[in-house]
Amino acid sequence: MNDSKTTSAQPLYLVTREAASLLRVSEKHLRNLRVRGGGPPFSRLGEASKGVRYNRQALLDWAASRTAISTSAARELGLGV
Repeated sequence: MNDSKTTSAQPLYLVTREAASLLRVSEKHLRNLRVRGGGPPFSRLGEASKGVRYNRQALLDWAASRTAISTSAARELGLGV
C-alpha cells in the first residue's frame, strides 16, 4: 500500500534538528524564529520544546515564500537583508 503523505525516507513531521537541517540553518536560528515570529509554522505535539514539530511541506512552502531576486527586493519583502 502506498501512503502519499509519508515515506520511510521522508517523515511528514520533523523535529527541530531535522527541520534546521532541511533548511540548512542552525537549530538556534530556527528556535529564535519560533520565539520572535516570522519563521515557518510549527505544531506542539507534546510538552515544552521537545514536542515541537514542523510539517515538511510547510517548511518547503515557507522557504519558497522567502525567495527574492535581489537584496533590495528582499528588503521590500521584509526578509531582513
